[in-house]
Amino acid sequence: MQKPVIIIGVGEMGGVFARGFLRRGYPVYPVTREMNLISIAPEIPDPALVLVAVGEHDLHATLDTLPENWHNKLTLLQNELLPRDWQAHKIEQPTVISVWFEKKKGQDYKVIIPSPVYGEHSEIIATSLMSIDIPCTQIQEKNEMLYELVRKNVYILTTNIAGLAVGGTVEDLWTQHNELAYIIANEVIQLQQWITGETLPSERLIKGMEEAIRGDLNHKCMGRSAPARLNRAISLADEAELAVPKLRDIAKLNSPGK
Repeated sequence: MQKPVIIIGVGEMGGVFARGFLRRGYPVYPVTREMNLISIAPEIPDPALVLVAVGEHDLHATLDTLPENWHNKLTLLQNELLPRDWQAHKIEQPTVISVWFEKKKGQDYKVIIPSPVYGEHSEIIATSLMSIDIPCTQIQEKNEMLYELVRKNVYILTTNIAGLAVGGTVEDLWTQHNELAYIIANEVIQLQQWITGETLPSERLIKGMEEAIRGDLNHKCMGRSAPARLNRAISLADEAELAVPKLRDIAKLNSPGK
């Protein structure tokens, strides 16, 4: 019998991962909002993996209460994820996956491009997802995984924020509003550089974003989280004292009363 996998957050995304783990023979122990992590930890002191599948807004509260003996079993998958998110909780190096498939209620998952995964438990993640026909790429270098995390952030923030201005699909954005996409992407990259403290490869990131756009041309630019993502970006720009004029213009256009 394989060691169990703990999944914290049993929503759409957690359900997809659970299918993969079960296919590979891992017992799955789901943890819901009502359950206390500290009381569960003694029951499963040595799991194969602990997957945190909560939304971005619940990540830090979850990591605050994560039992210390689970830190070295941790896998994270949230959007807008960067090293400072886990470092703030004194977690050294979790396994991380940049998820490039979506799962909506009542529909099966849809793959955009292969999902890169890095870390000690990347083999479990990759083989489990591939067992249900979700392609993964195992990344060997920490810096390369940072690129992958930033690439996903550039894609999400650029398409969501542009969607607030022009709506439509990512194909519409790339073919009809390409200059706007480039301007927003470069401002987002400025923010990512400030957050990470790294000099990032702008052109490579934009080409990586284009690859994802071409992976699902009908993907809608603006999801429900777009206004919140823009507000967070502006708050970070204020903190970093970055101009980001296009982001600020779009924020003004979408402010109450406009």
